[in-house]
Amino acid sequence: MGPRGAFLEIPLSVLATSLCAVNWRSFVVFVFISLFAVFIQTNGLFSTRITALTMAIGSPLFRKGACSPLLLFLILFTTTTVYASVGDRLPEFQQCVQVCKTENCLPPNTTPLPLHLRLLFWTCPSECDYTCQHIITSTRLSRNEPVVQFHGKWPFYRLLGMQEPFSVLFSLGNFWAHHDGLHNHILKKIPATYSMRPYYVWLARIGMASWFFSAVFHTRDFRVTEELDYFAAGASVLYGMYYTVVRVFRLDRVSKRGMRKSWTGTCVGLYLAHVGYLKGVGWDYGYNMGANVAIGVVQNVLWTWFSVTRYSREGKGWMVWPGLVVMWVVAAMSLELLDFAPVWGCLDAHSLWHLGTIGPAVVFYRFLVRDSEEVLRREGRLKA
Repeated sequence: MGPRGAFLEIPLSVLATSLCAVNWRSFVVFVFISLFAVFIQTNGLFSTRITALTMAIGSPLFRKGACSPLLLFLILFTTTTVYASVGDRLPEFQQCVQVCKTENCLPPNTTPLPLHLRLLFWTCPSECDYTCQHIITSTRLSRNEPVVQFHGKWPFYRLLGMQEPFSVLFSLGNFWAHHDGLHNHILKKIPATYSMRPYYVWLARIGMASWFFSAVFHTRDFRVTEELDYFAAGASVLYGMYYTVVRVFRLDRVSKRGMRKSWTGTCVGLYLAHVGYLKGVGWDYGYNMGANVAIGVVQNVLWTWFSVTRYSREGKGWMVWPGLVVMWVVAAMSLELLDFAPVWGCLDAHSLWHLGTIGPAVVFYRFLVRDSEEVLRREGRLKA
């Protein structure tokens, strides 16, 4: 497991600059400026706070008072970087693990584990690691010392063998949101004759796969479950950009078949290159986060532009839903910036981020239905 601090730094500039925007045009400008920040941060050129502060101060919108200096100060200086793997480097932790293994994991005195732990591939050494994490954490708390991370993770209390129970629960909540969107909205309410329907079906299916593997990864953190989670999440993010371009620019139409094929080939190539880089070149956490943020920003900008222009032209309330969803997702993502030791030993910022993405998915599937009905109504009227 890589340093979690690297994950937290990358989205900071995106959040800080987007909150400084006064209208959708400035939002778009700030988002594209943030892409430059992602490049800087993933290549380790400057610290996150210096990068975000420089962009905001140098922006004409900031100088015109579009961004509250107090808000920027709070974002930049109340957010702390988390340094992973402090706990597992502590001598007392290493000694605890070694003593535990010697006394419990060597035959003939091997301590048996309960069945439900063995079913989730807990072993005697991993049980020692888990137990010592909480022994060291309790000792540090009794001395008024801060809670630290072990192997890049907070010391969570497991439930039925699950390492991060709330992240598992909220991942399954997102799985339900996509399942409900597929079976109760897309398949039931969008006619099979609508050319965008297959793209929405695959949106739900890939979303379900992504959140299933997220639940698996948070249940047990192994290299294979981590890779499945990351590759599925990457597919979900990239497909989100793919179908967004198809819908916004109506590449689903027969007249744009050539453009659609080129766009499909481009996205497939990008995904294969992404997986190939992570598997063949190096498992780079900073690159993975940077790539996902960049693709997600493009998708969010497109939907924001689509939402604002359509609402400005037609004035129907449901047409602003994509823009609201984008704001909701950005706000949920900001929870990653407020990383803190888990409340009750199991509820942390990452799990709350997963909770915060359930609502937007529910709303967005309803938007897709309304948008499909509007398109079909117009096309039917034009044919008539």
